[in-house]
Amino acid sequence: MNAVLKNLIAAEWVEGAGVSRNINPSDTNDIVGEYARADAAQTLQAVAAAKAAFPAWSRSTPQQRFDALNRISVEILARKDELGRLLAREEGKTLPEGIGEVARAGQIFAFFAGEALRLSGETGASVRPGIEVEITREPVGIVGLITPWNFPIAIPAWKIAPALCFGNSVVFKPAEIVPGSAHALAEIIARAGLPAGVFNLVMGPGSVVGNTLTGHPDVAAISFTGSVGTGRGIAQACVAATPMKKFQLEMGGKNPLVVLDDADVKVAVEAAVNGAFFSTGQRCTASSRLIVTQGIHDRFVEALTERIKGLVVDDALKSGTQIGPVVDQNQLDQDLRYLKIGKDEGAKLHWGGEILNRETPGFYLQPAIFTGASNAMRIAREEIFGPVACIIPAKDYEEALAIANDTEFGLAAGVCTTSLKYASHFKRNSEAGMVMVNLPTAGVDYHVPFGGRKGSSYGAREQGAYAREFYTIVKTAYTNPG
Repeated sequence: MNAVLKNLIAAEWVEGAGVSRNINPSDTNDIVGEYARADAAQTLQAVAAAKAAFPAWSRSTPQQRFDALNRISVEILARKDELGRLLAREEGKTLPEGIGEVARAGQIFAFFAGEALRLSGETGASVRPGIEVEITREPVGIVGLITPWNFPIAIPAWKIAPALCFGNSVVFKPAEIVPGSAHALAEIIARAGLPAGVFNLVMGPGSVVGNTLTGHPDVAAISFTGSVGTGRGIAQACVAATPMKKFQLEMGGKNPLVVLDDADVKVAVEAAVNGAFFSTGQRCTASSRLIVTQGIHDRFVEALTERIKGLVVDDALKSGTQIGPVVDQNQLDQDLRYLKIGKDEGAKLHWGGEILNRETPGFYLQPAIFTGASNAMRIAREEIFGPVACIIPAKDYEEALAIANDTEFGLAAGVCTTSLKYASHFKRNSEAGMVMVNLPTAGVDYHVPFGGRKGSSYGAREQGAYAREFYTIVKTAYTNPG
């Protein structure tokens, strides 16, 4: 076993208060690495380092920030195959998906390198004669970034890159079960020429590291992606803190894909398979509710079933694997519980849902589809976060739209149709933050805003130019030239 990989505090690699093992979900005998676990004291040290670094970094030039972010982007993209392999090994998404995610992280850093040069303000005249008005943006301060396990390099990238771009200092806490990609990213950032303390990595449990960040008076803002329950707890802590913190929450979805009678069946099936089952269904934008109108229902179910039967579930690193394992035993247990819940509720487990054995011990689960589901069932209302989808029949477009919107979530939604009328109406009337037509609900570009409505998201959008809304504060200044 190699040496324990350490936390990064004030540009120094430091040992933790404990050690976590990173297990390969495709082969539980394979230990990806051992990683330091930070305690509350180390988290406090990271916050202190970020505080000391903030004044100078917040006044750094756009060129300094561009150069650092561009160097990060160049190294990520140059190493995308290597880093993609690490990601697939520790998280379980297939190797092509892992490489694609790493490339996206590099593109995100490149985008925000450019944003550092594009940040602008406004000037104008006051309603008072002779008075000048300036409107500018300034960094928020120390930002705590708490990221999930399902996208262990892309989601950190889309939080870290804008935070640094706009002059904030960062304390980054990745998900404890996938520290490898986060640590590799931190090593790259550490070589990018940032002043000591501008970026800090503290790996460890949310109950320790996350709670310390949300309760610390010097942390100005928290950006979190994860479960609804944890997100609500963070929101309460940020509001209760003195001073109150700015917070941004991405908390999941129960995303509908509506398939109308006039849809191209092949297009609809590919959108459903990609959205519901790729990345093992472990995406907050996954199409977990397939709402199908009666005229196409049986044809769609038959075609979808045949397509799913042909999917290759195996080791994430194997050539030809289309679906990798579930991330760990806890998530597998949750998936299996929901499969039982669905059957107990009266839905028919139409296909799949079996635990699979492969050459190596891992958390392999057959993709599963329920038919005869209703939108009142728990499998249609609660986020399962696995390769499980339920098919809900609908009489017509109007009923399908009503079912699609009948959820406490509102992250992504899709419709498959050849009708411009229905496509246009759905885009306007879907109660989701992101809407797709004849496309999977999962999969968005890195340069446009990401986020939802209702219980899915709270606060400013992530990604693209809209990220500045969270990572900056608007200042209005008046001048009397005399």
